[in-house]
Amino acid sequence: MIARTVRLALLAAALMGAAAHAPASELPTFKLEMQDGKLIPPRIEVPAGQRIKIEVHNIGKSAAEFESVELRKEKVLAPGAQSFVVIAPLRPGEYKFFDDFHLNMPQGVIVAK
Repeated sequence: MIARTVRLALLAAALMGAAAHAPASELPTFKLEMQDGKLIPPRIEVPAGQRIKIEVHNIGKSAAEFESVELRKEKVLAPGAQSFVVIAPLRPGEYKFFDDFHLNMPQGVIVAK
C-alpha cells in the first residue's frame, strides 16, 4: 500500500513538473504592440502562478526595447519585428515594463491576479 501511494505521488509530481515546463507555444499568450514609445495596451492582466508568454510586435518606425527590471526581461526589436518573452509564474501584484529606447514615454504594467 505504501509503495502504491509513493508511486502515485511521484506520478503526480512528474505531471505537475511537465505542466510547468510546457513549450512556449502552449502557454497563455498576451499581445503587446510597441509604437515609437507607445505601449499598446499599457496594462496587461495575467493569471498569477503560471508561466505566460507575451508576444511583442514593434509597429513603430524606430527600434524598441521591451524591458522590465522587476521581471529581469528585455527584448530589442527592429521596426516591424516581432518576438516574444516567456515569464515565470508571478505572485499576485504589479510588474512595470517600458520601452528602454523611449524613456520619456509612460511605462506599462503587468498585473498578475
